[in-house]
Amino acid sequence: MRIVYTARKVNLRDNFKERVEKKLQKFKKLFSEEAVVNVVVTLEKNRQTVEMTIRDKAMVYRAESTMPEMNDALDRVMDIMTRQIRKNKTRLEKRIKTGSLNDIIADIPEGEIEAEDEYKVVRAKQVIVKPLTIEEAILEMNMVNHDFFMFLNAETNDINVVYKRKDGNYGVLEPS
Repeated sequence: MRIVYTARKVNLRDNFKERVEKKLQKFKKLFSEEAVVNVVVTLEKNRQTVEMTIRDKAMVYRAESTMPEMNDALDRVMDIMTRQIRKNKTRLEKRIKTGSLNDIIADIPEGEIEAEDEYKVVRAKQVIVKPLTIEEAILEMNMVNHDFFMFLNAETNDINVVYKRKDGNYGVLEPS
């Protein structure tokens, strides 16, 4: 597992990096050697945000927490990651080494998180995909009061999705 650190408006100390590596040890059995962990720490006023993204093959896990102390935010991020892994336990067991998942999720009480065996699709919708610029797609999304909008990018001729982020800005999903 390779760990990439990004610090925004803060200097990361070695003891924080060691703590991250120690906490990620319990996930090491779940992911391959090619897995990449991105840890982004941001300082804004008296709040510190820790974001962690684990990418391994087709699996992506992401968690974020903002707290007054960096270590508290890290602990919360690790709790969120553990819960995500537990929630997706049945799907993950097909992809990862057997037995290692049970070691990870043993820390969480059984009744605290429901294990979902299947996703429930409650609606399927046909959409007309028309060529638009990103700005036009954002305008359309805001007009229909949705958080995301699928469109055919007029510049690249690919299907893209624009979405509204928690911070009020916008993002674009593009195929790679």
